[in-house]
Parts: sequence; C-alpha cells; structure tokens
Amino acid sequence: MGVESAGGPARLADLAAQAGVSEATVSRVLNGKAGVSPTTRQAVLAAMDLLGYERPPRLRERSAGLVGLITPELGNPIFPALAQVIEQVLTSRGYTPVLCTQTPGGSTEDQLTDLLVERGVTGIVFVSGLHADSTADMNRYVKLAGRGVPFVMINGYTEKVSAPFVSTDDRAAMRLAVSHLVELGHERIGLAIGPRRFVPVLRKIEGFVQSMRTLLPCTAEQAEELVAHSLFTVEGGQAAANSLLDKDCTAIVCGSDLMAFGAIRAARQRGLSVPQDVSVVGFDDSPLIVFADPPLTTLRQPVEAMGQAAVGALLEEIGGTPAPHAEFVFLPELVVRGSTGARSRTVSR
Repeated sequence: MGVESAGGPARLADLAAQAGVSEATVSRVLNGKAGVSPTTRQAVLAAMDLLGYERPPRLRERSAGLVGLITPELGNPIFPALAQVIEQVLTSRGYTPVLCTQTPGGSTEDQLTDLLVERGVTGIVFVSGLHADSTADMNRYVKLAGRGVPFVMINGYTEKVSAPFVSTDDRAAMRLAVSHLVELGHERIGLAIGPRRFVPVLRKIEGFVQSMRTLLPCTAEQAEELVAHSLFTVEGGQAAANSLLDKDCTAIVCGSDLMAFGAIRAARQRGLSVPQDVSVVGFDDSPLIVFADPPLTTLRQPVEAMGQAAVGALLEEIGGTPAPHAEFVFLPELVVRGSTGARSRTVSR
C-alpha cells in the first residue's frame, strides 16, 4: 500500500475503524481512485494523521496540517453549530480539523491540548474553554504559546493571554433583550444565567444591570436581585426561572436557549402560559430553536462570521503575520418570535 508508520505498513482495518468507513473506501483514497466524497476523503486523511501514518507523496501537498478544535460538550446545539462552521472553513483552506470534545468525567481541556500538541498540530481553536473562566489559571496558555503552537479563543477573554479572541458582545445582547421587553410593557424582568465565574456571564450581568437602570426606574441593587444563577441546561433554566417567578417577574432573559426551554417549562408547571403570562428570551439561536413551542425569541450569535474570523486569525498566526492580539467583538441580533409578548395587566403566580 506504500504507507508507512513508525510501526510498519499501515493497516487498512485500523484506518477504516478510525475514519468510520470501509476498508475498500480507505484503499480508494490511498490509491487516488474516484468515487469518494471530499468529506470521506478528509476523514481518511485525518485518520492517517491521527494514527501517525505518513501520507503517500501525492496526498501530502493537499493538507496544510492538523488544526485542533476543543469544545465543551456537544449537548448544547450552539457548540456543534460553531464547530461545523470552523471545520468547513479549515477544510476549504486545506487544513484537517480535529474535533476534541470535553465530556464530564472524560478528557480535560489540558489533556486534549497535550494530545494535540503531541500529534504535531499546526494550531488550536478553543471554544468557551478555561480562558472564559475567571478563576482558572491562565499560565496553561502562556506555556502553550511558549511551545510555539498558535491558538485563538472564542467566547471568553483575559488580558493575561496574548492571542486573538473572538466574542459575542454580551453587554449589547442584554441591551437588546431588555429594550425589547420594556417596549412590551415589562418592568419585572429577570436574568437566568450560568455561574458567575465565567467572563460571558459577568458581561451579561453588567449589560443587564446597566440596561435595567437606564430603561426603567430601577437601581443597580434591585436589578442584581433579579439575577438568578444556575447551570446552562434545561434543568438549570427551570430552577433559575422558578426563583425569578417567585419574585413576580413577568419576563425572563436566559443565558442560553436550553435555559429558555427550562424557563418555559417552569412557567407551564405553574399554570402560566408563554407569552401571555410570562415572556421568555433565549440566547444563541441554535438551529433547532425554530421548532420550539412557542417559537423562541432569542439573541442570535453570529456563528458564521465568528467562525470565519477565528480561523482567519489563526491562519494569520500560523503564517507568521499575527493578527492583533486583541478581542474581535461581534454584535448579536435579536430575533423576535412567539415567546415574548405584551405584559398582561395582572401578574399571576
């Protein structure tokens, strides 16, 4: 077959298993035969790279190298959506994306980073990683830069790391959401959000409190009392919404679409209807949201633009003309659907 690794000739079975295709398909790719889709071909080449096999000369020049993509769990639809955009852009530029997912009880970000560096990756994209955790030790990224591996960060910012950052404007997102709800007559507006230690959470709280102070007769302290922290899950949204409904909120802005689903569930369990009794706003606008009942009003992260910007910045780093080590901030868009409406005159609990 003409493909060597440190351990001798490549085994079709190993490559087929790694790529999730048949041995015949692997053989067609290695021999340059037709009848293989670009996606399948890319999967086989990635399998070769991951298993440490040297590509045959005719296949080498087509790949500019591996690029690691480290994301949190894929249960939240926004992460697969971002990963898909990043992988498409990388593939179109001749790179082989390697998707690494953190799972509870599975590999940590540090373990995945070490694995990618050992495999000789050309660069790494971190999505909502430890860089977004204000309590995490940022020396891990300083050391990574010292190993000569270019990287770019998405959604999360720290001055302690010199790298390009790509973020959604969380403060602007809260201004859009609160303005929309105030226009509908809401005054008791709550924020259901994840743990306070995360940079995007801190920024959303800042934007929420500022908007409440500006648009309503409301002090910063009163606005802070309408912030409920939980997990970025359906159950987390439900728990946070219950505490906000106890405080007579008629509208709830959520830190993710999954939390918004939980908020709707909490309202319904109390016999309240959405949006007649309670308005709910999500965050992300992940692909399945239009199928919600009612369709969810949400803040759309510009996933396409952010993914392209992240890859563009990384490839400039790889090419030796570094992008500015600064934060590129993208404006979200308020997408109004059926989960928000005018405040009803009576607040039922």
